[in-house]
Amino acid sequence: MPMPAGLRFCRNCGFRLGEGSAEYTETVRLQNPPGAFSGNAPNAGSYGFPGGPMTVSPGGAIGKRRRRISGTSWMFIGLLVFFLFAGAITALVKQIPRIPRGAIGAIASKSYVGVDDFRTADGDVGVTFANVDTPDGPADKAGLVGGDIITTVDGRAVRSDDEMTEIMRGTPIGKAIDVVYLRDGETKTTKLTTISREELNRLGEMFRNRPEGRGQFGYEDDDARRVEIPGTKMFGVQLGQILQSRPADIAGIKPGDIVISFDDVPIRTTDEFLSRVRRALPYSTVKLAIIRNGEQMEIPVKMGKQ
Repeated sequence: MPMPAGLRFCRNCGFRLGEGSAEYTETVRLQNPPGAFSGNAPNAGSYGFPGGPMTVSPGGAIGKRRRRISGTSWMFIGLLVFFLFAGAITALVKQIPRIPRGAIGAIASKSYVGVDDFRTADGDVGVTFANVDTPDGPADKAGLVGGDIITTVDGRAVRSDDEMTEIMRGTPIGKAIDVVYLRDGETKTTKLTTISREELNRLGEMFRNRPEGRGQFGYEDDDARRVEIPGTKMFGVQLGQILQSRPADIAGIKPGDIVISFDDVPIRTTDEFLSRVRRALPYSTVKLAIIRNGEQMEIPVKMGKQ
């Protein structure tokens, strides 16, 4: 049916078209594009139908253009997911049994006695150490010295350094314990009170920062060695090179002398002797017990300062 002259209308929707043959031709062409509603349209897309823009999907379905979710909506969705996740984690954590605060402290803490380190003694008869390294620490106050062999701690026999470590971990800080040890083949007993790592560090810091400084003896410490006194079960420290014009040389100490005590403290290891020299007050006079050519003698030594 030909279109009336002047006014042209869409054959499908009845809306008035623009003037001219071009508009009418376009309307006819877009009425039923080949494959538009069968899913075979080569350029499926949107068309200007009444009521808003329509879309044609590749499958041939026609519908309104989908609305996009705004940024604010995504923000609310993200917050919702976050709070749901946080709530699930909180519920899970509440189900995990909590360790009492006191129990955590007991696990993390370890008692100390103030020696350099424990090691298994020869023959697995106990544990020994090279020197007492903390002045006024538990071992120092208890009268222990390097070379002592500890056999029993707090009623428990000790045969290895691992056993000693376990005992120290299980001993409460500040507990007074009985210690049985061997020195020069004799069994001795003492009592000491354990301290914390923080207290041990504090005592060490006090010694290092004391205003008097450290003592000087005047020997080559790398040239000294631990030796056994013939005919006894006692050990001492045999001196090597004596530095000229230093306290030991001035006092008459000779190379080869064996030190067995320093100011009444038994000396059984080289580390213990060096430790006692350093803690001696500068310019103080100490009594040095030595063995020279098989004879024991006592020599006073006026200490120097490092």
